[in-house]
Amino acid sequence: MFNSDATTIWVYLSASPLTGITITLVAYGLADRLYTRADRNQLLNPLVVSVALLIVFLMATDTSYEAYFEGGQFVHFLLGPATVALAVPLYEQISRLRKIWLSVSISLALGVTVSTVCSIAIARLLGASAQTQLSIAPKSVTTPVAMAISKQIGGLPSLTAVLVVITGIFGSIVGLRLLRLIGIRDDSVKGIAMGLTAHGLGTASSLQVSAEMGAFSGLAMALSALFASVLVPWIVGLLG
Repeated sequence: MFNSDATTIWVYLSASPLTGITITLVAYGLADRLYTRADRNQLLNPLVVSVALLIVFLMATDTSYEAYFEGGQFVHFLLGPATVALAVPLYEQISRLRKIWLSVSISLALGVTVSTVCSIAIARLLGASAQTQLSIAPKSVTTPVAMAISKQIGGLPSLTAVLVVITGIFGSIVGLRLLRLIGIRDDSVKGIAMGLTAHGLGTASSLQVSAEMGAFSGLAMALSALFASVLVPWIVGLLG
């Protein structure tokens, strides 16, 4: 009797758009609690853990992504306002940004160039096809821009999206630890490095450390996307 009632309730809930947003919030809440109890160990980054929990849940309940996204899209919608909200902590750093805007711009342009050249070179050395090389070229840019660049230069946008997510996850896990290891202490410098290399996930990790780091990470993410839109097609052309 209980199993029958539970099945009926689940069939009802799985058809409700509220299910997607509810399990998303529950997964993130559990992941954040685990992250806090583990003394904020980056290996247990709440964004990464919550995604893993959602995947396990969807597979265990045989729920399609389309059905989940009917409710999950509400969280997805908030991505836009959340991105715009990054301007608030950045505005609080405006006086400092005025003094270093030139060095920041040059650093980001060089960072995009080095990332693109190294990505293509490594893929070529490993024997990747030309299309794979083009798909990996914009991997360090936020997903929507990276997919647009990939399509423009002849790559596979779907493959690019996967590579961007992997890059963001890896960067958010090891980035801050690596920066501390090499002696970087300035939050603005660490934020720029995280935003440039790990885009959205790197910015989320930076915001968990300090508002200053999150502000500069958001700035780096936005400007690197702008520079990449211009530089990546040009670099690809030079590399043949």
